[in-house]
Amino acid sequence: MTMPTEPDRVERMICHDDIRQLAARYCWALDTLDRALLADVFTADATASLGRGTQHGFDEIWSWIHGVLAHLDTSQHLIGSQLIDLADDGRSATSRCHFTAQHVRRSAGKDTQYIVAGRYDDRLVLADAGWRIEHRTLRVLWTSGNPDVISPPA
Repeated sequence: MTMPTEPDRVERMICHDDIRQLAARYCWALDTLDRALLADVFTADATASLGRGTQHGFDEIWSWIHGVLAHLDTSQHLIGSQLIDLADDGRSATSRCHFTAQHVRRSAGKDTQYIVAGRYDDRLVLADAGWRIEHRTLRVLWTSGNPDVISPPA
């Protein structure tokens, strides 16, 4: 195995940081319901498996996320333990990280919180505007609280 040169190492470190920032922007976009910010996270033709079925294209991804989160009082998505594998060409990557997502809806009754924890598995590409998610799979590992919190109010 050959060791990367110093410029290659620096470029790889920059890519890793850019991908970590992309993951953080995803969380902020969800918690603020910021469609424009979320559009800067995914490719226009991205796909995602975020719970039920597969969403095709950014508009379907946004529709799914907005439908789950818009009726909440607040949400907080936290990520950690991120692993990033850059392809040799430096133009694609895979990433996985753990997440914990807290959802709060005060009108849900006595138990107003629902926590979902799991991991995101991503395929990423380096586009002209920077790193973007080409496909995201959400894998739930555990939940706690009232699942009715994320159900749209009747």
